[in-house]
Amino acid sequence: MTDLLPGLRNISVDQWHHEIFRERNLRVDVLRLDKIHPEISGNKWFKLKYYLQRARQEHKTKLVSFGGAYSNHLIALAEASRLAGLSSSAFIRGEKPEKLSHTLEGAKYRGMELQFLSRQDYLHLKKAVLNGDFENKDTSALIIPEGGAGKEGVRGAEEILSLIPYLFYSHICTAVGTGTTLAGLINCAGSQQKIVGVSILRGTKNFEPLQESWLNNLAFLNRVQMVHEDHFGGYAKYTDSLLDFMNLVYSETGIPTDFVYTGKLFYSVVRMAFGNYFPVGSRVLVLHTGGLQGNLSLPPGLLRF
Repeated sequence: MTDLLPGLRNISVDQWHHEIFRERNLRVDVLRLDKIHPEISGNKWFKLKYYLQRARQEHKTKLVSFGGAYSNHLIALAEASRLAGLSSSAFIRGEKPEKLSHTLEGAKYRGMELQFLSRQDYLHLKKAVLNGDFENKDTSALIIPEGGAGKEGVRGAEEILSLIPYLFYSHICTAVGTGTTLAGLINCAGSQQKIVGVSILRGTKNFEPLQESWLNNLAFLNRVQMVHEDHFGGYAKYTDSLLDFMNLVYSETGIPTDFVYTGKLFYSVVRMAFGNYFPVGSRVLVLHTGGLQGNLSLPPGLLRF
């Protein structure tokens, strides 16, 4: 299935220069997974890769998943399904709005069938899928958990660091939604590396939303530092200060970020550097997990890129 994405060759590692990084003698690099594809960008391709492979092996003709109005996973799934010659469908969290988000419009345009559920019904169905209690009556369809969360998604995420000489870094930082990418990083990181997960969900604590069952060894949790205070109000929430920060990062580096995931991640990295979280001389890798299309849901003019 890798033939669907020749953009894998476009991935780069860009150094991020910032005054506090220079003061602390920090080497901070950004793994530009956002360059893979406009829709199947960042970690999305890795999390979908083995679900697509499974669909082919099991002769499925349809992919079904779950998500909210700003789900990068859904638009990535819609486009990947289209490229693979499969149909797609999604259960959407919440009642159908008068106007669809740009993300859902994009998914629909790419052939995805949208079915809206109340938040209660959505949560019940999502949990049933994660727990293996969902009875799939459509034998032609492969059910994919929200965000690609599951063993196939984790397996794909484990391949991200293999793209570069990752053992060079002392710290690896990523935004955390479902925890799938975080689990993949934890499973393949070096024993001396620290994994920093920045939760973009409000109300998480400890290692949430990471599922411990996805880890090869629970002892690997010693590598993890979770950050729960940089969600800016919760999933897909933002403030003027976050958007100002994203504009500043772009003006200084030329690297675009999104307001759902990577803008919050980049902000957290800078905040932690100011708070002396990274020891002097640390080498920090920041994962740009894509999702830039989500910015099109913002009112025009708020971002300079």
